[in-house]
Amino acid sequence: MAAPVQHRRIRVDNIDTFYRLAGPPDAPAILLPHGYPCSSYEFRNLMPRLADRWRLVAPDYPGAGYSATPDDFDYSFDGYAAFLDRFVLAMGLDRFALYLHDFGSPIGARLAIRAPHRVTALIIQNGDVPYEDALGPKYADIEATWALPPAEMRRAIGSSITEASFQEEFLNHVRPDIADRISPDLWKLHWSLMTPRRKEVAIDLIAGLKQNRSWFSRHRRYLADHRPPTLIVWGPQDHYMPEASARAYLRDLPDAELHLLDGGHWLLETHLDEVAALMRVFLQRVHAA
Repeated sequence: MAAPVQHRRIRVDNIDTFYRLAGPPDAPAILLPHGYPCSSYEFRNLMPRLADRWRLVAPDYPGAGYSATPDDFDYSFDGYAAFLDRFVLAMGLDRFALYLHDFGSPIGARLAIRAPHRVTALIIQNGDVPYEDALGPKYADIEATWALPPAEMRRAIGSSITEASFQEEFLNHVRPDIADRISPDLWKLHWSLMTPRRKEVAIDLIAGLKQNRSWFSRHRRYLADHRPPTLIVWGPQDHYMPEASARAYLRDLPDAELHLLDGGHWLLETHLDEVAALMRVFLQRVHAA
């Protein structure tokens, strides 16, 4: 039976932070950092399906979802990782499995590098990969802006942040029969939360992908050195991160468990039951070890 999800707020560094919570207080924890252009909303259906055995925690980053958008926050992958670290401490999470999806992957990986002993396992689901040669064709559109002067690059990125582009991000070239499972609530809700300040935040984060490229080696080194138990669940119909992206992780995580599902970037919308079942078996094995 699905368990209820609680919706709460906490102040982290005086930032009003919204988060979703489910599961027993003393259960093994799963931390769920969200991707772009989404929020903790992406985990709303997964959380009740696992909350009988695990404690699931999903925050909205500053500038996203229902959290505040402070003017003096560092809206970068480093800034979000530092915030997530403080959120974890405020929540009293000493150890947790970490779900890495979309931009949550470089953010969550930075968190793992800060204190590898806290991470009991990784669940990687169409996370931004740290392998230059395994990125999908859609990344070429982003990389094309990098040759522009900074002001022009920001204008080019800003012009691409529209409700139509949000819809494209969530559908992401999946087959029509898969696209039919993806609710327009995703882009309608998240576009309704967009403000001029939040658009600047999104530009900062997307522009930061250029600097993040130089950080790939640290991400790979963490994976190779620590080799946390890892479940890779992937939707190959993803023009940002196709099947080659999933398989690239096996270079540094040769013992990882890899499952390719017949979907795309947002598997929790289209293949929720399959992902939840794979996570349940994997996490039971990790926590029994």
